[in-house]
Amino acid sequence: MFLSKKSTYGLKALMALARREGKGLIIIADLAREERIPKKFLEAILLALKNGGILHSRIGKGGGYSLAVPAGKLTVGRIIRILEGDYAPLSCLRDTQYAHCTECDGMELCGIRQVMADVHRSVTSVLDTVCLSGMVERSEARKQVVEYSI
Repeated sequence: MFLSKKSTYGLKALMALARREGKGLIIIADLAREERIPKKFLEAILLALKNGGILHSRIGKGGGYSLAVPAGKLTVGRIIRILEGDYAPLSCLRDTQYAHCTECDGMELCGIRQVMADVHRSVTSVLDTVCLSGMVERSEARKQVVEYSI
């Protein structure tokens, strides 16, 4: 699995929103500037996350974005599935957009598929266990260690 810029920027934006949880809305321009994300790209990402039920938005004066799901209930796996779709390492392992593998004689006998299925289960287990608030906490803890060491 390779994390695209879309997912990287989406996670950065959501972490920023999680840090502001309960403090009101933030406009796209401010979020883009603070997180150094191209504004047009961020607009598309936030729209996808809104359509996925993760964000609230309000248009006009006083508008902006906020989390629709508490950061402690929002898994990284859910976020990535909204932004990337199915992230299986082989097309024959996908839940959505499944494609039969033409290189092997049978899915049950394919050693590549068996190993990649283990990889997929491990990655999915981590992504579906770690929540957005956990990512923020880890990031903040690391910042404190780095700032203390300086």
